[in-house]
Amino acid sequence: MIKKSLLFCVFVFCFTTTKAQNADQQLGAWYMYNGSHKIADKFAIKTMAHYRYYEILSEFQQEIYRLGLNYTISPKVNFTVGYSYVNTDTEFKIPTRNIEEHRLYEDINISGKLKDLKLRHRLRFEHRFFNATSSHWFRYDLNANYPIANNWSVYAFNEIFLNIDKSKRFVQNWTGVGFLHQLNTNLKIKLGYFYQKFPDNGFHRLQLGIILNTNHLKNKK
Repeated sequence: MIKKSLLFCVFVFCFTTTKAQNADQQLGAWYMYNGSHKIADKFAIKTMAHYRYYEILSEFQQEIYRLGLNYTISPKVNFTVGYSYVNTDTEFKIPTRNIEEHRLYEDINISGKLKDLKLRHRLRFEHRFFNATSSHWFRYDLNANYPIANNWSVYAFNEIFLNIDKSKRFVQNWTGVGFLHQLNTNLKIKLGYFYQKFPDNGFHRLQLGIILNTNHLKNKK
């Protein structure tokens, strides 16, 4: 039943792209890798690579690479500092020079649980540098995860972006849902959809990703 539902969602998403003409009408896709690699009792390396497209398999929009150091404060609270490199094509089907961006960021992650429902709050401060300018953003992400079958769970999230350097602070908002499947102890796969809302328009995006968690501390013992 779950597999049939996933195939139906993919079919509907692909069908809608045949009718779309403008960038904000397209169903785009994000192909994602996220990793967490434990190297000490309280420290882990966070890694990420995202490839984002205006369409399902074409029209490059953005690539992001992220590297961070995570410190566990308590079982429910951890903190990350890191760096991101971003390369963005700002125009859909129009030749243009890509924008390169460098970011420094700090995350505070707070987790909780209501019976089987897992909740995570992430507060992120970003310092973005591009074209000899800089800006400072605040992001708040609320993520919920609920098990629905053996090794399967459903997730939902909402994240708001604020530019704290401007009087009109709202930049964008992400709202999405999807499925997670645990393949083994270290690896998960992710399939979902989300809407990326901007002040004047918005993008529909399919998310396909893998999540890799490793514990190198075990290998040292």
